[in-house]
Amino acid sequence: MNNTLNKKQICDIAEHLENAELQFSDVNKITDDFPDITFDDAYDIQWEIRRRKIQRGNKIVGMKMGLTSWAKMAQMGVDTPVYGFLADYFSIPDGGEVDTSSLIHPKIEAEIAFVTKQDLKGPGCNIAQVFAATDFVIPAVEVIDSRYKNFKFDLLSVVADNTSSARFICGGKMANVNEVDLKTVGVVVEKNGEVVEVGAGAAVLGHPASSVAMLANMLSSRGEYIPAGSFIMTGGITAAISVNPGDNICVKYQNLGSISARFI
Repeated sequence: MNNTLNKKQICDIAEHLENAELQFSDVNKITDDFPDITFDDAYDIQWEIRRRKIQRGNKIVGMKMGLTSWAKMAQMGVDTPVYGFLADYFSIPDGGEVDTSSLIHPKIEAEIAFVTKQDLKGPGCNIAQVFAATDFVIPAVEVIDSRYKNFKFDLLSVVADNTSSARFICGGKMANVNEVDLKTVGVVVEKNGEVVEVGAGAAVLGHPASSVAMLANMLSSRGEYIPAGSFIMTGGITAAISVNPGDNICVKYQNLGSISARFI
């Protein structure tokens, strides 16, 4: 592994970033103080945040992929997406309320989530293996909330900050992965009754299943894998949309129902 930080620095930064999340207070991006950190350092910080949550009694209920559009990757000057984890308290029921007082500057993204029935292990995991290992797919909305001031950050800082993970909402209809064309499935995002974004599944690496395969391959470099029964959010089909207290959102998925939430 290619590291520039020692164990104490990793633990200190993890505590600093997790405190920012739990106390909803923004901080400077970590590369301001540690300009030479590597991807291995950034993921070590993220996994330390994950360890802290588990030790505190939280459960890890899923994984998420970010930067899964080729356009976004080109914009950020990277050639691979990033991943983060989802903790139990991130979950909001469909039709429920999202308390913005415990967030800093929330935005929403429409996504497709996969639930697995078999383990998926890299390297070399591909779409066919993902299809075979998938129990069902389901619509999901991610509420992202970077802990960095003014939503300004670089890729290494965002990986360390658990890729801006904050909340997520599942809903709509479960579907067999063979019964829905995830490349062409259309998504319409409405905020306060007005259409603000539209997109199709192909925005996610050409096919959302590619995102799951890529996650398995990325995890393999740490000796990790996607266990059976995992919930995986595959990345934004639409651009991120800012939300404020009083906003109502409704995301409609072609033939897969809809998800709604109110921001208070």
